[in-house]
Amino acid sequence: MSPDTPDPHRSVDRPDEPDRAAAPAGPAPPARAVNDGWTPLAGAPEAGSPPGEPGPVEPATPGGGPWPQPAGPGPAASWPPAYAGLPEQPVDRPRRPVAATLATVLGLTVLGVPLGLLWAAVAPDTPVLKTAEGAIYAQPQPEQPIAADGWFSLLGFGFGVLAAVGLWVVLRRRRGPAVLAGAALGALGAALVAWQVGRRVGLSGYQRLLANAPDGTAFTKPADLRAGGIEWLFGFLPVPFGDLLLPAFAAAVTYTLLAGWSRWPSLRPEPEPGGLSWVPGATPAPTAAPEPPAPGAAEPPRG
Repeated sequence: MSPDTPDPHRSVDRPDEPDRAAAPAGPAPPARAVNDGWTPLAGAPEAGSPPGEPGPVEPATPGGGPWPQPAGPGPAASWPPAYAGLPEQPVDRPRRPVAATLATVLGLTVLGVPLGLLWAAVAPDTPVLKTAEGAIYAQPQPEQPIAADGWFSLLGFGFGVLAAVGLWVVLRRRRGPAVLAGAALGALGAALVAWQVGRRVGLSGYQRLLANAPDGTAFTKPADLRAGGIEWLFGFLPVPFGDLLLPAFAAAVTYTLLAGWSRWPSLRPEPEPGGLSWVPGATPAPTAAPEPPAPGAAEPPRG
């Protein structure tokens, strides 16, 4: 075999390994399980040295060296947990949804006052005649009571839709079931207030004419509901029905549809992932054309 052609059966000397034959006889030093099997642990006594107190043993890493320590004075810092660096999510307290629901119900119920005044202004009064038995309709089949119910239904439906949209926009940080319940209950309360306020506009004058006017006197009766009102369940539990339920129904359906069309799972505005934005970025400027080579310049190699 020539020196240039190594013998496959000949052992190759490794400069990084100690000479096994030159090692002194004696007990072998302990070896690391994660190392190559020949490097002794840091702090272990050398072979042939007198026994003494064992030195500190440094922890070993998979690569064979000690763990890196932070620079500077102070205790060794521990490794950060897996959740370090994540943004803290705001936690809603149990009282906040209840407060949002109560505020929504109270605010919508108060808005029933202008709703009732508007209904009394647009709903027509019904003409009646005074008789010995009381007031009767001046026409056999009057249309005014039906028109009063229709106006209340139309105004109540519009009120429920506008209330749901307004709550969706104003309380966008509180969107959820609490606001939905507040919208439905508040719209129902507004309907009850509107009914009581609207039917009492002009009611005192009607009752005075009904009590003091002579028989045959013609006057008008203020608007009232015929297709809605309150029934007393078991004699003490009030249950609304008819036109009074329409505003609450409109508010609940509208708010549910807005929640179904929301692009955010939590229904609340969230930052776009990855820093995406709907605003188009600036268009990069076109690169300049390369200048022609100067006369006498060396041509690039061809081929």
